[in-house]
Amino acid sequence: MSKESISKIYLIIEKIEYIEKIVDNAGSITKALEDVITIRPAILMHLTAIAEQFDKLKKSHADDILSEFDKEDLKGLYDVRTYIAHDYEGINLAIIEWIIRNGLPKFKMQCEKVIENKSNH
Repeated sequence: MSKESISKIYLIIEKIEYIEKIVDNAGSITKALEDVITIRPAILMHLTAIAEQFDKLKKSHADDILSEFDKEDLKGLYDVRTYIAHDYEGINLAIIEWIIRNGLPKFKMQCEKVIENKSNH
């Protein structure tokens, strides 16, 4: 596990925590996503950044780290990233809400497990 790979995991956690703070400040996921001027774009950019970090891990063949994550979850996240980048106006907010509510906590927990495993070695 390289230092560079671990730094990507820390960055993923940081981006997830930014989204958590944004949602907390807005009062709910739904309210956050309703703000098309600042809050929704910020969330979508952080989601894109999370997907990009996982893609960088994949391209650097960090299989030891990626094996800690469900392949379908990672594919789904990257598909959403592509959708955000190429069809910004047609984003299905229900999917984004599901990711924030269910996907991000799971990714965060898995990232923390990767860091914990690294510190135990």
